[in-house]
Amino acid sequence: MKPYDRCLFLIFKHMIKKDKITDIFFDLDHTLWDFETNSAATFENILPPYNFPFSPQVFMTVYAPINHAYWKLYRENTITTEELRFVRLQKTFESVGYPQANEVILRISDAYIDQLSTHTHLFPGTLSLLEKLQKQYRLHIITNGFEQVQQKKMENSGIAGFFDVVLTAEKAGIKKPDSAIFKQALSLAASTPQKALMIGDSYEADIAGALTLGMQAIHFNSHEEPLHEHCLVVNCLGVIEEYL
Repeated sequence: MKPYDRCLFLIFKHMIKKDKITDIFFDLDHTLWDFETNSAATFENILPPYNFPFSPQVFMTVYAPINHAYWKLYRENTITTEELRFVRLQKTFESVGYPQANEVILRISDAYIDQLSTHTHLFPGTLSLLEKLQKQYRLHIITNGFEQVQQKKMENSGIAGFFDVVLTAEKAGIKKPDSAIFKQALSLAASTPQKALMIGDSYEADIAGALTLGMQAIHFNSHEEPLHEHCLVVNCLGVIEEYL
């Protein structure tokens, strides 16, 4: 059972001061757009022609934590975009016991990037939440994902029209959790930290950065990060409607 299948308030001591909010900023991957489900669907398309002796489901199970770890290194500027895209697959193949030649990994990486954004699975409750919030607030995106890919994800999944400002790390030249990307997004939205709320899945990237700047925050804990008491923590998007 996925965490969001059990809709709970995990930490609810923090009340949202919604009367002060004019702008809500969302992360995209793992928050609205279901990265794991869409990645699994992508691998189910691109891996079978290679006749690997393991299923795409097994590959995805191994890939998910490796990808998460390498995205952390990418956020920390320890690895480049090219290294992220290559090494996460290289390490996955090694972990399932079937290392591949570099040219095979590069070919699969290109196919993965090309196809990933064509899949449109959103977390349960995404559309109803955005429809409700759009009536009361201006909605925006701050994402560490890549510019062209993120735009395609939103357009293909039908949510692009909900957002006024969409700021990627690639466009900003800086990644979350650096406060500079939050400041840039606030400036583009003509808003201030005191009027803004951040909703994201990563405490490190989304929540800590926003709170440091003075924004309110809701942690959508979609992949069971350690609990904390720094802000409201939920594991289901639908629960957020009760606070906003």
